[in-house]
Amino acid sequence: MKRFLYLLLITITITRLDISGQEASRKGAGLKAGLAAVVITPSKPVWMAGYAARTKPAAGKLHDLKAKALAIEDEEGNRVVLVTSDLLGFTQDLAGSITDRAARDFNLRRDQIILNASHTHSGPVVRQSLIGAYDLPADQVALINEYSAELEDRIVDLIGRSLKDLAPARLSYGVGLAGFAMNRRLPTPKGIVGGVNPDGVVDRDVPVLRVETPAGKVRGIVFGYACHNTTLTGEFLQYSGDYAGFAALAVEAEHPGATALFVAGCGADVNPSPRSRLDLAEDHGQELAQAVESVIQGKRTTVEGTIRTAYDLAALPFATPPSQADYEKRLTDQSVFVRRHARRMLDRLERNGRLEAEYPCPVQVLRIGNDFTLVAIGGEVVTDYSLRLKKEIDGRVWVAGYTNDVFAYVPSARMYDEGGYEVNESMIYYDHPVAFSPETEGVIIRRIHALLKMTGGKRRQ
Repeated sequence: MKRFLYLLLITITITRLDISGQEASRKGAGLKAGLAAVVITPSKPVWMAGYAARTKPAAGKLHDLKAKALAIEDEEGNRVVLVTSDLLGFTQDLAGSITDRAARDFNLRRDQIILNASHTHSGPVVRQSLIGAYDLPADQVALINEYSAELEDRIVDLIGRSLKDLAPARLSYGVGLAGFAMNRRLPTPKGIVGGVNPDGVVDRDVPVLRVETPAGKVRGIVFGYACHNTTLTGEFLQYSGDYAGFAALAVEAEHPGATALFVAGCGADVNPSPRSRLDLAEDHGQELAQAVESVIQGKRTTVEGTIRTAYDLAALPFATPPSQADYEKRLTDQSVFVRRHARRMLDRLERNGRLEAEYPCPVQVLRIGNDFTLVAIGGEVVTDYSLRLKKEIDGRVWVAGYTNDVFAYVPSARMYDEGGYEVNESMIYYDHPVAFSPETEGVIIRRIHALLKMTGGKRRQ
């Protein structure tokens, strides 16, 4: 009798374990994930992006630049591909070429492709990026165009490889914390200047998405941070992913065989602090990697369910531009960048008879299941957008900037009375006629909530 009860207990236990395993397998089988990575370091010394003061092209590398892709597919065949990259930013032209080819080659709609750049200032210039920041010799223009064509090919191929890699997966989400982000808009009696402002707005969250096999092996780790990727300043001439690149290397070293993807958040008004030394970039990378690891090893919530995506362009209105006479006066300004900008605007006026009145800003929403939402906004988006959207959207919310087109700074409404680089001066380098209108924030937020509604999301009550 005892032997019978013992065997019965073992049978029940095995059955329960088998049922539990089947349930876990069914839970994991709801989604599939595929991962891929490619080196995008230029083979030739292409000019480095981000700092107008540089006077020579790149001289080697600290580590390779990478583009990486995560493809996700649900049980109904709905798909999305997230691409991350060690670039200053995708341009409208480059993103359009990539997504058009991906639509043709892989049957992906525009709303199913997310192109995020880490905004490293230690990567190469790509075509049509920050036109007003550089005075490039003809040979560099040719190299940039050649590199951009190669980059396009590599990223299209990367998207395809991530889709071919699709396999059953489990996804889970958590949020860590890293402390090196510091607001850079410092109020002074003369107005806002660049500096270190401990009292300024900041978002130090580290969102993390863990991708694993149904058996629990980590395959991919997506993580983000809302801080300019600019520990390394203009005097550095070696390619690198800056702190985000060092963080990804550290995460992958901790999880051999896994792919770590960094998503730049809304930190256009935030810098790493301290900065301007290589060891600081490495230190910030390690701090960020440790924050990621705390989430990977800690409590996370499951991400599962139907994939829903939406994409649109929000027409951001420019303020009234200066008159032709004002631009002509600027032709004698002390700043060479102001003079060049004025010349370009005058040429545009002569050619077109007018200056553009608005710019199409990409906005995108990805929802998985009922309470995981990724909002992605084009441009250099300031922190206020992330803080606001995380309050307004129900569920677990991740807000990214630098996505699909890095075309200008995107200030929040409150910043217009303050002025400063992000609101006004930066538009010279991005080759726009004037600052955006204070209506910009409202235009973007309304468009995001419309996309959220299309994907089944809700405003927080």
